[in-house]
Amino acid sequence: MTYSFGRRRRVCAGLAALGILAAPVGAGTAVATEPPGPAAFTTSSAPASPPASPAETEFPELTPAVAAELDKAIRDVMRDADVPGVTVALSAPDKGTYIRAFGEADTATGAAMSPSLYMRIGSETKTFTVTAVLELVDDGKVGLDDPISDYVDGVPNGEKITLRELAGMRSGLFNYTADEDFFKALTSNPERQFTPQQLLDYAFAHPVEFPPGEEFQYSNTNTVLLGLVVEKVGGMPLHDFIRKNVVEPAGLRHTSFPTDAAFPRPHAHGYTEQTASGQVEDATDWNPSWGWAAGAMISNLQDMRSWARTVATGTLLTPETQAERLKIPPGSPDGSGYGLGIFNIQGWIGHNGSLPGYQSLTIYLPEAEATLAVLLNTDITQDGTAPSTLFGKAITTIVTPDHIYDLPAPPPETPSGPNYH
Repeated sequence: MTYSFGRRRRVCAGLAALGILAAPVGAGTAVATEPPGPAAFTTSSAPASPPASPAETEFPELTPAVAAELDKAIRDVMRDADVPGVTVALSAPDKGTYIRAFGEADTATGAAMSPSLYMRIGSETKTFTVTAVLELVDDGKVGLDDPISDYVDGVPNGEKITLRELAGMRSGLFNYTADEDFFKALTSNPERQFTPQQLLDYAFAHPVEFPPGEEFQYSNTNTVLLGLVVEKVGGMPLHDFIRKNVVEPAGLRHTSFPTDAAFPRPHAHGYTEQTASGQVEDATDWNPSWGWAAGAMISNLQDMRSWARTVATGTLLTPETQAERLKIPPGSPDGSGYGLGIFNIQGWIGHNGSLPGYQSLTIYLPEAEATLAVLLNTDITQDGTAPSTLFGKAITTIVTPDHIYDLPAPPPETPSGPNYH
């Protein structure tokens, strides 16, 4: 989720560019809390793989040399963006696996970051909520072109806005996190428990931004409404439905949807300047209820690596429904766009996430069967660019130079821009 509170944000169609991968050979694996020397990075003695076909994306073998290059690039971003700690997982079949943790999980104690730590994943939650909706589509219980008024009363333009437009961020509904009163309520009492209806009240106090379907505008309001649809049709609270029908079938053992400020241990501390004072504060125990269906979930690096492939390949859905999910509407910039709760940037499919104290990036490249997951413990931007974007760009510049993940910073007058957090 993007949190530049207190100002209206407008995003017209478009994401930004993303990246693809490069070259064959054996397999390498590295797992460390600090970058090891070459002796700690293993490679297989298997013979070289045959050259990739033109339809495939090349991916470099993750040798000690490549690992060292990645180590340096990640450390450079940490230094330049003042990121306390980050965990990274990059892999592709037969090419190797790179798993690293850098920096500090807690700046007060100096505790080291670790790949096993729990993190808040922000708008990665949207991929779970929309998956739940699409499962209901597969079950014949809802239709993508049903109006939201069939399920939720009181939505402006509700008889015209479809579930498809909500999932695709094309409803025209105001984003509640851009409301000044919401910002004051959250930052004055970060432990406050919000209800979904309270979140919608902030949004519905504003006029609609445009007729449904005419533009793209990222709005957390859309996903809150979809969460209410899941509850009504699924017959249980959203967190229970997602656990039973998405998290458990996907085999995710470290992913949860909290209903309060509870945070499994061990977890990293998160740091933000989205505060009443404007000063950097520890947001670890802020209540994520205000993100709910759009941003409340918790996970770790291992589960996010797994989920990247699951959500991008549609493991939990029928092929027909997954195809609908991945459709990019006409008018999107070449090589990028937003489908149904998921983006595609130059072939990378997935989502990013941000909420006070944490950011994430979880993406999958089908051509190379490659995954990249990045979790970090700050949401403080560098010149308006999300640090998760900086890490994604730095990593893909090395492993997929023809297809570089690069979600550009928004212009000053639209602080959320196309950063789909």
